[in-house]
Amino acid sequence: MERFIPYGRQWIDEDDITAVVEVLRSDFITQGPKVKEFEDALARYCGSRYAVVFNSGTSALHAAYFAAGLGKGDEFITSPITFVATANAGLYLGARPIFVDVEEDTGNIDISKIEEAITEKTRLIVPVHYAGHPADMEGVHNIARKHNLIVIEDACHALGARYKDRRIGDCYYSDMAVFSFHPVKHITTGEGGAVLTNSESFYERLLMFRTHGITKQKFVNRPHGEWYYEMHFLGYNYRMNDIQAALGISQLCKADRFVRRRRQIAKSYNMAFQGVGYFDVPVEKGYAFHAYHLYTLKLKQPLIPKKKDIFAAFRKCGLGVQVHYIPVYLQPYYQCAGFKDVRYKRAEEFYKKVISLPLYPQMTEDEVQFVISQTMEVMRKYGVEIR
Repeated sequence: MERFIPYGRQWIDEDDITAVVEVLRSDFITQGPKVKEFEDALARYCGSRYAVVFNSGTSALHAAYFAAGLGKGDEFITSPITFVATANAGLYLGARPIFVDVEEDTGNIDISKIEEAITEKTRLIVPVHYAGHPADMEGVHNIARKHNLIVIEDACHALGARYKDRRIGDCYYSDMAVFSFHPVKHITTGEGGAVLTNSESFYERLLMFRTHGITKQKFVNRPHGEWYYEMHFLGYNYRMNDIQAALGISQLCKADRFVRRRRQIAKSYNMAFQGVGYFDVPVEKGYAFHAYHLYTLKLKQPLIPKKKDIFAAFRKCGLGVQVHYIPVYLQPYYQCAGFKDVRYKRAEEFYKKVISLPLYPQMTEDEVQFVISQTMEVMRKYGVEIR
């Protein structure tokens, strides 16, 4: 294969490399001043009071659920169209995910179906901003307040997105928001994640959870000396290091530029694919500013049964397409963990239709046109007339 364009990848410049090298030459390479600098920059960027960074988006989700008090026997409501980490992070704490079906157009949680899933065991609602399109956060917020529930946004796809002109991550309609800095996301720290919040109590629990449940400030017993610390609960070593944080600081300066480029590419795709009657392109609802972590085509009939072959044809012609996502409850682990009889029609239909095309900021115009031309070619190969 002469050419292969992945569905996503990082964009590392010389200034990113310089920032990392400066840390390597400094006194701190684990958790030092760059971590707090990155946290402060994230909070300013999103408009929240606090940010706490972690070594992955998964550990950030785990920490957020813990900070919210989720525990054994509890339930939390979320979407089945997400990466497994959204649900797994609750299982780590002994809680059970309760899935709610999705909207046909966005793939986000259908807020009209949330209330019927609430029980006396429900503690959290975790909307997922699928592909970078915000969920209807005001609707989620109103339901949560009515039932005295905590809202945690899985915003791992949505750095730079906006809901009703408010940045995702300002936590105006939620209690916490979780981001991921994996290389295919909007900015990267190699691996990494963050939780943003406006709550001081959540902030303090998040800080302790990522460092073994240890505090050096608020003590139960009388301190023995300046070295004294206490472990108040079972936490983890989920810390981000200064090397990662320095990269994150540098990357964050370019986040808006990266999002603009993603939106430009999405616009080029939309214009090229207008009038192609055999798949739908992503929507952008009136309340949303889409950050386009993913650009997803949704196949129509008669192509849906041919998805496996179409996917293979895309890969063969050099497009690193992907499918986001297999509904979480269909995974073998979940099938064996009491979800065997769980079915959500729209989530499963969404999965059958969706294919993610390559989209990342460093794509050249030539690469964008290559993706467009190869997409059209694949459609023609399967007997579809491109109008």
